Amino acid sequence: MFSFGQIALVGILSHLFFIWLTWRVMLKMNFEPIVRKGHVTEARIFLLFLAVVIGSGVSRFVLDIFNWTRDVIYLF
Repeated sequence: MFSFGQIALVGILSHLFFIWLTWRVMLKMNFEPIVRKGHVTEARIFLLFLAVVIGSGVSRFVLDIFNWTRDVIYLF
């Protein structure tokens, strides 16, 4: 069984990893046609917030799947 500290550390690392992965993927996408000239900084900040939202959601999904598969043994 895992302690609360280990579960918290895995959660933090998972969130950071998926936020970083989402940010890297979003940098590879071409958003230039959408961004108006002179508003590059605002677009980058928006993409950062979007990466945090998407990365956190994916991380939460993965952590939930792991927790549910760990708890499935109590079903039987």
